[in-house]
Amino acid sequence: MRALVFSSEATLSLEERPAPVPGYKEILIETAAVGICGTDVHVLDGEFEGTVFPLVPGHEATGTIRAVGEGVNEGVFDFHVGDRVAINPSKTCGECEFCVNGHQNLCRFWDGLGVVSSDGAAQQLFIAPAGNVYKLKPQTDLFEAALIEPLACAIRGWDILPRRLGDHVLVYGSGTMGLLMAQLGRRAGAATVTIVDLNEDRLQTAAECGIDLRHTSPDEADRDKWDVVIDCTGSIRAIEDALTRVKPAGCFQDFGVAPADRKAQFSPFRVYRDELTIVGSMAVHNSFGRAVELFETGAINARAMISHSFTLDDYADALAMFRAGQGRKLQIRPNDTESRVLIG
Repeated sequence: MRALVFSSEATLSLEERPAPVPGYKEILIETAAVGICGTDVHVLDGEFEGTVFPLVPGHEATGTIRAVGEGVNEGVFDFHVGDRVAINPSKTCGECEFCVNGHQNLCRFWDGLGVVSSDGAAQQLFIAPAGNVYKLKPQTDLFEAALIEPLACAIRGWDILPRRLGDHVLVYGSGTMGLLMAQLGRRAGAATVTIVDLNEDRLQTAAECGIDLRHTSPDEADRDKWDVVIDCTGSIRAIEDALTRVKPAGCFQDFGVAPADRKAQFSPFRVYRDELTIVGSMAVHNSFGRAVELFETGAINARAMISHSFTLDDYADALAMFRAGQGRKLQIRPNDTESRVLIG
């Protein structure tokens, strides 16, 4: 079988490998689709803590079960060859201080598939622990369902935000995560959801996803303060501006991934005087199953969000396009024979 491999920092290659064999309580999955994410770029560039090369990337994945390892169905699971599934990439130790205290997403031995030391889904077949595999309905689109993993991250983000009916929400960034957070905002009871992005093409995607209030700057909006402000860009400039847009007693969420060595400036006096709440949100936490449920009820417009699919041969082109900020969500489909433009 064929696999895309990050051989070392800044080096990728396409390899022929033997098909993996599932071990105890493991499942072999034929990959349907795997999304490209900013984490993949950080991993390849050597910026993600703990990555072990060589590594097959790919953590936003769906596929079809091709083999079930020993012991998988001896407990609560009922998996069979042919089942269509989505995969939670987060592997945790279950024993460290954070795992036993209910913060598994902060596990100090966290090993995400395609991120740290376990191979991901940018290959024709891959292995996942049974506990990380979630069945999909037969009618669920396997390619669109690769958005379930980022949706699970967005649900975690909303889990730790105030959930008051009638709040006004401002989202910075109309990329994948910004679009997901904005679409969930309506489900969370927001009176209005406003999204801002410098890229007008991305704002068009927001329009197709049902976000009515769209601007290239918050200064264009009909208000200057919001109850909840969420940054999904990781841009220091955006974060610094976003903090000035929070109402007194409001909440700012640092959701986007900023460079680890960058600092943002803000007014500690204003945080004190206006009783602002500042929260972070890290990956998936007890939210993957709910992401499956929400996705399959049509909570997000997945079709509008995916613009291109690429073969393994064209992975480098997909990564270059991602770095350039072009297109919408970009996917690798390892068993396809041609790359496609899905939305022009």
